[in-house]
Amino acid sequence: MSRVSVVVPAYRNAEHVGATLDSILAQTYDDFDVVVADHGSDDGTWEVLEPYADDPRVTLRRTPAGGGARRNWDAVSQAAGGELLKLVCGDDLLHPRALERQVAALDAAGPGATVVACRRDLVDARGEVFLRGRGLAGMRGRVDGRRALRTAVRSGGNPLGEPACVLLRRDALASAGWWDDSQPYYIDLGTYAHLLLRGDLVAVDETLASFRVSASQWSVRLAAEQHAQARAFNARMHALAPEAVREVDVRVGDVRAGVAALQRRVAYAVLGGRMTARPAAAG
Repeated sequence: MSRVSVVVPAYRNAEHVGATLDSILAQTYDDFDVVVADHGSDDGTWEVLEPYADDPRVTLRRTPAGGGARRNWDAVSQAAGGELLKLVCGDDLLHPRALERQVAALDAAGPGATVVACRRDLVDARGEVFLRGRGLAGMRGRVDGRRALRTAVRSGGNPLGEPACVLLRRDALASAGWWDDSQPYYIDLGTYAHLLLRGDLVAVDETLASFRVSASQWSVRLAAEQHAQARAFNARMHALAPEAVREVDVRVGDVRAGVAALQRRVAYAVLGGRMTARPAAAG
């Protein structure tokens, strides 16, 4: 059994999932396996995935349609056998040393750490970087889990990043009840929060992943909904751990979430053309 399982909950990722899997399979760390679950895609995702079954490290599965993202995230995570787990969405990318650097950081930190996070680049639909080295909100090295959660709330966003940026202890994720989609746009940070209440964060000050942004994620409507869910997440964290996340932290986080929503709207206006993949050349 491999020490690390990289899990990919694919859904309508035909255009990008091949690049995602190629980036995973190119890791310098070699004690890992890959589990991919396609969630009823109808765009040819499964056909793109099928050739990867020839790699002995890769297991392909299908998750029946329905149940939202959490159903597939839970299904693919529960199918994993590794001690450590990294979830990579079907259009994101890992840098070649991602697993090597994050496993080493977790080992150096010891058993009390449950989450390892790194910086990430933001790339457009064509794979071109438009923001570099984002995340961590100034956190470095081992950080008390409750302090990391407070920092996340105060940031108004998700400084730990999307799942491709994060390595988790699988048993801690299972103990937390798997993925938490109480606020769907915060399914990642909402889940990390439970693990940070059980252990510490290790913040690796390196860019080891790329998050692909598309037009479907950066619309004015979604910016408003993400802002509302950020406020709901902040309030929930205060209720869950009031000694770690105080009312003043919630107020600061709410203001910054509003600023972040405005920044998303501006970015969409400026970068809108880059959020759509380049049309294929005529044959």
